[in-house]
Amino acid sequence: MKITNLRTEVVHLPFSSAIKQEGLGDLRSVDCVLVYLETDAGLVGEGLVFSINGQRLSSLHEMVRSFEPLVVGLDPEFGGSFVARAWSAVGFFGHAGMTIVGMAGIDEAIFDLRAKAAGMNVSRLLGACRAAVPVYRSVGLGHDYSLDELQRAAAGFVKAGFRGMKINVGRHALEKDVARVRAVRAAIGPDISLRADLNQRLTAPQAIRLGRVLEQFNLAWLEEPVRYYDHTAEAAIAAELDMPIASGESEYTYRGILKMLQQRSADILMPDLQRMGGPTGYLKAAHLAEAFDTPVSSHLFHEMNLALLAAVPNAIVLEYAPWFEAIYRERLELNTEGHAVVPDTPGWGFSFDPAGVKRYRAG
Repeated sequence: MKITNLRTEVVHLPFSSAIKQEGLGDLRSVDCVLVYLETDAGLVGEGLVFSINGQRLSSLHEMVRSFEPLVVGLDPEFGGSFVARAWSAVGFFGHAGMTIVGMAGIDEAIFDLRAKAAGMNVSRLLGACRAAVPVYRSVGLGHDYSLDELQRAAAGFVKAGFRGMKINVGRHALEKDVARVRAVRAAIGPDISLRADLNQRLTAPQAIRLGRVLEQFNLAWLEEPVRYYDHTAEAAIAAELDMPIASGESEYTYRGILKMLQQRSADILMPDLQRMGGPTGYLKAAHLAEAFDTPVSSHLFHEMNLALLAAVPNAIVLEYAPWFEAIYRERLELNTEGHAVVPDTPGWGFSFDPAGVKRYRAG
């Protein structure tokens, strides 16, 4: 089997309401480059990368397209050769940022193709460790919610079957953030896991002060307390708090994750699929973390990350954020324990919905 064509589509997926983020402004949409790798066997592999609010979307699209000469004519069973050649090809511009994100969409589609050709889900092709993965509901407990709105939303997530969720903190005064976390914990009870995401808002002393107060609520982790590149500060916070620190979603490639492991900057690592350069890089990062006895989670992309986490021994939980659902046929399925069921269908187990793609096609 040979890849005969790289086809791309661009879609605009608006949020129902803006998500307020420090430094990034209001997040109003995710704008995606969809990747289709067509073959002479009739199979099509799918991948996806995105930008926020359409920023530099045309440049991202061109970056994905730039890898066409490296992938057309390739046997998907030799996907590793694409990664090696692409890594070398972008060396002049560096192994971070758009070069790596552009690689990711191609690598995702190659994995999808290889699994479809084998008639297996990606998780089984890799050697699955589990058939279901713990999952938490991300997005929906935002800074602009009142205490009543936080409690209603949190209770709704539990009613929908989720056994974990995440709240945004760090934008308000300490006392108000504590009240917000207390309200959510009261609404969901002690048995539902709760996380707090600081979105890189604080200094190390501020994060330590807030973290010590929040420890009473038995949080599963405190996420990205400081700027992602300040691993020394992250390590200081992790050393001071009993509560786990989670980070890594903003780092690039498995080499960035290795630096975090060496500095012990987080107790839980959460590599981002597109910033790792795709599943090849994600798996390298996860295996490095395993060597350091460090658990991993995921960031967004549950449609692909579910299969990857099912095959990673040290994976502990999947992040679920419904950012891309409008262009997919399938939906996440929860079992009676509130875990995400890994599909047994070939490929990623989630596939683009042509009607959804058409509806949200940009331009």
